Amino acid sequence: MDFLCEIVQALVALAALCFIVVLIVAHVTAEMVNLTRHEKEKYFLTASGEKELFPSLHDPHSRELSVVIPAYNEELRMPVMLDEATEYLENRQKQQPSFTYEVIVVDDGSKDKTTEVALRYSRKYGADKVRILTLVKNRGKGGAVRMGTLSSRGKVILMADADGATKFSDIEKVEAGLNALNPKPENMAISCGSRAHLEDDSVAQRSVFRTFLMYGFHFLVWFLCVRGIKDTQCGFKLFTREAALKTFSSLHVERWAFDVELLYIAQCFKIPIAEVAVNWTEIEGSKLVPFWSWLQMGRDLIFIRLRYFTRAWKLQSPRKTD
Repeated sequence: MDFLCEIVQALVALAALCFIVVLIVAHVTAEMVNLTRHEKEKYFLTASGEKELFPSLHDPHSRELSVVIPAYNEELRMPVMLDEATEYLENRQKQQPSFTYEVIVVDDGSKDKTTEVALRYSRKYGADKVRILTLVKNRGKGGAVRMGTLSSRGKVILMADADGATKFSDIEKVEAGLNALNPKPENMAISCGSRAHLEDDSVAQRSVFRTFLMYGFHFLVWFLCVRGIKDTQCGFKLFTREAALKTFSSLHVERWAFDVELLYIAQCFKIPIAEVAVNWTEIEGSKLVPFWSWLQMGRDLIFIRLRYFTRAWKLQSPRKTD
């Protein structure tokens, strides 16, 4: 019996030691919010080929809607999404002449012709409607979304994936969710597209191992970071300009788990969040590698919680990018 107690005590001590080591590693390796831009990332090309300075999220809005599309090696999948999005936006503008929009494609250091493909749409619709922000090096999806958001002019800002997995007209659903939150007086609100209603079907099609990883990730999200949101990872989110400035100014994670930190920040600031069911279709060519990406996201979730716990990371006041 004494031997058993000694084993239990040794295991508890080992677990405590491991926790302290992870805590120290998380704190020491924490990187600060990086809002700096390379000189080339401060400009977009006009129809005449001249460089023009991107505006700032700190400026007053001058468009009703900004659509930010992060893209890494998306020359093949992106045209379908851009065709659908621009067709919808142009039709909406014809029906509502006062409606104004912009699309910002953020090329996240692609090695293919993503920028060239996006520039075709800029030439077709004009740089006032379609702009391309080409990052000098790959930052990750979260970093690309943030850079695009900080360069936007919209009263509301939609984050949408380049693969077009979510039907673009479902923007009306997330807009309704945003409006239902009644974001006044500070105009803070976020509306998240959600695939949670499709979960039963996806479980039926997945292997047992992938289903285990999915539920494990959902548990970690709930336990460590975000409560009350069933699907944090859907790449279809709508922000009021004020909520975008507040949350993206504090964002540290630039890879796959950035959505979780973004919503964690929003909940810390008590920004109201709606979750709205959207149509979603699996598109071939995903950059997500099932096992390793889930493992990386799991690590990021643990580090997000620990870094805010040790105050290595703190919620930031909005400041202009360099």
